[in-house]
Amino acid sequence: MATRRRVVVTGMGWITPLGDELESVWQRLLKGDSGVAPTTLFDASTFPTTFAAEVKGFSIEKHLGEGAARHHRASRNTQFALSAASVAWKNAGLAGCDALDPNRVGVYLGGGEGPIDFDNFVAAAVRGWDPAANGGRGDLDTRIWAEVAASRLDATRELEQDPNMAVGHIACHFNAQGPTFNTLTACAASTQAMGEATNVIRRGDADVVISGGAHSMIHPFGATGFNRLTALSTRNDSCMTASRPFDRTRDGFVLGEGSGIAILEEYEHARRRGAKILAEVAGFGSTADAFRVTDIHESGRGGIAAMRLALQDAGLTPADIDYISAHGTGTEENDKIESLAIQGVFGEQARKVPISSIKSMMGHLIAAAGAVELITCVLAIRDGILPPTTNYQYEDVNCPLDYVPNKARKATVNSCLSNSFGFGGQNDTIIITRPRDH
Repeated sequence: MATRRRVVVTGMGWITPLGDELESVWQRLLKGDSGVAPTTLFDASTFPTTFAAEVKGFSIEKHLGEGAARHHRASRNTQFALSAASVAWKNAGLAGCDALDPNRVGVYLGGGEGPIDFDNFVAAAVRGWDPAANGGRGDLDTRIWAEVAASRLDATRELEQDPNMAVGHIACHFNAQGPTFNTLTACAASTQAMGEATNVIRRGDADVVISGGAHSMIHPFGATGFNRLTALSTRNDSCMTASRPFDRTRDGFVLGEGSGIAILEEYEHARRRGAKILAEVAGFGSTADAFRVTDIHESGRGGIAAMRLALQDAGLTPADIDYISAHGTGTEENDKIESLAIQGVFGEQARKVPISSIKSMMGHLIAAAGAVELITCVLAIRDGILPPTTNYQYEDVNCPLDYVPNKARKATVNSCLSNSFGFGGQNDTIIITRPRDH
């Protein structure tokens, strides 16, 4: 039986509400800093939630230099992905590397849709609204809407909304001519992308894959949808403490944005070019709840199955896991059922393994969340320290585990398990370990 090709992490980059430099963002996470503030990307003053975790002071030119001109019309989330990928590419020592076969370099993102051309879309809808139609109940006159839209909407901006556009821009920028994919499985997307990218390399279809995720939903449609679902915190009087995973007083997640990118590489390929190996992707599990599109099954069956599959794929047992990076959104349902699922997999070990959620500081980066959280796992292994779950004050009987409350904790970390669960019932778990020399 052929030996399975090993997959390692050789580069990382992120664009986050706490900044865009790998080390400074990591230090801010360890200090418990918050990236949450009143919303500025649109006027949210009349919304139930008036705050978010925005990326501040972003400039694609900082990361791509003159190469940014080629992507100046790309959407906000695509520019995040390009910038994070540029940092990761350099971090991996691939900038200027002439030995790469572009047909063996792939891209696999969990990329969300770009922000829509909201003002012009609404202007067309308002002009096209006929209040007398439909028996006085009103309806959209699509002929008038189309006339106004044709004059106001920009074709390129409309195209750039598509979730696959970040992948296309990255492939062009890095001349990645190998397998190219995008998955949009809600909040599980980037973890699923990195897990599936691992399998692309394992089966021999690529040697290097630029993988991770990007998303930006801080716009009126995004906020409206999550508010209508009652998923967002409405703690407007104390927004920096609004994201409080596993705390009894949690009232929803905080909407964030950004990108996380990891360079995944076949182990021998990385060794031959003298790359610094940061971690190994040891296991991946993916399941569906097959229940409801906005609710997790009350037994936690999907999360349990995903974690067990990842452990089996990695050849590890629950006792081998030193840290769990939780999905930990801060919603009543998610935190309770994720805690239940962890107990279902880890048994008595569940109360001993430390768990934390960086969403307490970053907010929820939706499709990009899992990739950013994987990067923190790599750094936790490297530095022997765990990021905290901030804003944790009141214990919940339904969440009885060790959530590393409020302060970073030194620990020996050789293996991390990271969970991502998405609306629609998607469950993805990825396990990374300290790199082995053989």
